[in-house]
Formats: sequence, C-alpha cells, structure tokens
Amino acid sequence: MEIKKQTEFLLLGLTEDPTLQPLIFSLFLSMYMFTILGNLLIILAVSSDPHLHTPMYFFLCSLSLNDICFITSTIPKMLLNIQTQDQSITYTGCLSQVCFVIVFVVLENFLLAVMAYDRYVAICHPLSYTTIMNLCLCVLLVLTSLSISTVEALFDTLMILRLSFCTALEIPNFFCELPQIIKLACSDTPIDNILIYVETCIFAGLPLSGIIFSYIHIVPSILRIPSSEEMHKAFSTCGSHLSVVSLFYGTAFGVYINSAVTHSPGKTAVASVMYTVVPPMLNPFIYSLRNRDMKEAVRKLISRIASLL
Repeated sequence: MEIKKQTEFLLLGLTEDPTLQPLIFSLFLSMYMFTILGNLLIILAVSSDPHLHTPMYFFLCSLSLNDICFITSTIPKMLLNIQTQDQSITYTGCLSQVCFVIVFVVLENFLLAVMAYDRYVAICHPLSYTTIMNLCLCVLLVLTSLSISTVEALFDTLMILRLSFCTALEIPNFFCELPQIIKLACSDTPIDNILIYVETCIFAGLPLSGIIFSYIHIVPSILRIPSSEEMHKAFSTCGSHLSVVSLFYGTAFGVYINSAVTHSPGKTAVASVMYTVVPPMLNPFIYSLRNRDMKEAVRKLISRIASLL
C-alpha cells in the first residue's frame, strides 16, 4: 500500500445516506447559529452592564469566546462539505483542525477549573476576594491557560507530522479527531497512544481534580451562610457552573467510554457531537436561566437592541 506524507483525508460525517444530508445540514446550521448568538449575547450582556464587571463574569466571557471558537473549528467545514457534496479535507486543513480542537478543548478544561477557583475564593475567603482576584491575576490565569493549551496542541500536531499515512484515509467523523488520525497511520503508534492517555490524565484530570477540591470546600461554606437569600444566590451561581462542568465532562467521558466499548464508526461520530457541539450550545442558556443577574443583564440588552430596531 502506498505511503504518503502529504495527502487528503475524507470526512465521512454522521451518515453516508444522501437523503439525510439536507436534514443534518439544517440541524447543524441551526445549532451553530444558536451557539454563536447565545454566546455573543452573554459577552455583550456582560460588557454592557457595569455591575457584571467582576472576575466571575470575566471568566464567563472567556468561556463563551472559547465556545464560539471551539464550535467554529469543526461545524463550518462540515456544513461546507455537505453543501458542496465533497468529503475531502486537505492534509494541512486536517492538521489545523486537530490543533484548534485540542486548543479549545484543553482551554475549556482550564477555564472551568479557574471558574471553580474563583467561586472558592469568593465563598470561602469573601473578605480577601477583591485583593486576591484582581484584574492582573484574572488575565494571567486566562493567558496561562491559553498558553498551556497552545503548547499541548502544537505538541500533538508535531506528533502527527512524524507519522506516515496509507492511501485509505477515511475518517469516520465530521471533523479530524486526534485518536482517529493516529488509527489511520501506517507508522508504529504505541508511543503516540500512550502519550494521548498521559495527556488526557494530565490536562483533563488535573483541572477536574481542582474543581472537585474547590467544591469540597465551597459546599460546607455555603451551608454556614446565615442569610437564606445569600445562600440561595451562592447556590445559584455555583449551580450554573456545576451544570456546565457536568455537561462538559459528562459528554466527554461518554464519548471516551463509547469509543472504548463500541467499534461502530457511526456511533462514535454521533457521540463526538455530544462534547463538541452540545456543551457550547447549552452553556449560555444554563448561565442565563440559572443566574438572576445574568437574566437581568440579558433582558436589558435585548430591550436596548429592540429599541434601536
């Protein structure tokens, strides 16, 4: 079998049934638009309301921006392929997609951990909150998370560059996913697979451990709050964050377990939708529906926009 370094991959998508392609196109276009509009609404609402210029909402804006970039790295190419009836993606395009997906997935992990730390300081050390969570530290935490994510993505991209690929380069998914790219390689890949497992433990396990550690201290502190109104507000903000954490890690672990127990390409592709599309789409709705301040800011923003039309 011929071995190539520079070639094209084929993204098989969710199904090869041509009769279902228009439905999939409409569904994913709608999901993409909802995700973009929902997260933009969060960013604009926070930016336009001075009362929300706090570390918690700064991190929320960072998460929303990351979600926009995350879904944009996969869905537009999928929609273009369906529209043009062309499943191909160039070698460079596939590498770029792998790199960007890893950046935004890892950054999502770290942002959720940073948000948990912010809640920990706010609830467990309220008197020192403004001193600890100053603007410099907030920006530094986001930039450090982005730097780590970028280095990790570049490392994995370089790992792919050293691989050789055979002529049968069909990816049973709607985007280039690192594990599936490695499966297509003609080179020996045991070391690559080990590295992926190690990276997953580090870049998913450490942030998740930080989140769990934070909430082990947060929950008892909330229960000791004397005011029922303040307790409800604390539970509300933490509940929104925990809902997003559960959605992201729940869908990601679901994909991992699904890929381990099933060898069906179609099921793996559908499972991938759960962690690449669903969390970015639902995150803004979770925060806007569960957070009273956020709901009020969104309502004001919508009223302001409506008055201009």
